[in-house]
Amino acid sequence: MRRARMAIMQTFRFRFAMTRILVVEDELKVARALHDGLAAAGYTVATANDGLRALELVTTTDFDLLVLDVMLPGRSGLDVLAAARSRGPTPILLLTALDAVEDRVRGLDAGADDYLVKPFAFAELLARVRALLRRGQPEANGTLVVADLVVDRRTRTVTRNTRPLELTLREYEMLEYLVRHKGEVVSRAMLARDVWRETVRATSLDNVIDVHIARLRRKVDHDSRDRLIHTVRGVGFLVGGQAP
Repeated sequence: MRRARMAIMQTFRFRFAMTRILVVEDELKVARALHDGLAAAGYTVATANDGLRALELVTTTDFDLLVLDVMLPGRSGLDVLAAARSRGPTPILLLTALDAVEDRVRGLDAGADDYLVKPFAFAELLARVRALLRRGQPEANGTLVVADLVVDRRTRTVTRNTRPLELTLREYEMLEYLVRHKGEVVSRAMLARDVWRETVRATSLDNVIDVHIARLRRKVDHDSRDRLIHTVRGVGFLVGGQAP
């Protein structure tokens, strides 16, 4: 029994050690604390302290997740984000000292999956890292279809009229949720609760959700005569059918 428990623990340590996280933070004390904390949690961690080094790493190395400060010397965090997004749907958690809604929305609109406003508790950052990594795992639950839109939940890929759609992790989660509720009106509160997993937050997610919906609509309905994502004014959103 003891050997079995030790084998299980070693398996978990190996699995986490294979999860590579890049921390991009110019404040050396913060970067060191994040590196040490994530390493202690079992992850393999690399760090960059400026935008140029971060760009070099994200364009030459595959990471499972990025923890990315917005304000960086050399090149901005948004430049790094764009470079990472061009390589694929790696989950990206933004760190920002800018608490204005428009600054957070700008980062999310650029392709980030989540954000934390400084100062933050490491326990919260670790929880968000685990959530983003967990959501990035494929599900073996078949295919969802609405008209010519196909959502493959096993590979987390989406096509529209056989054309692949390049979605961020958060965009995929929103679209899958909407498609699973096709024909039903989905409220912003439902998206905040079930996609963001947030029931209580200091500021409303409504603006952030609206930005994601607008971006998702551009990708899903681009060059298509039949619009699939509808806004039900004052209520929420609807996939399939026609908005009342």
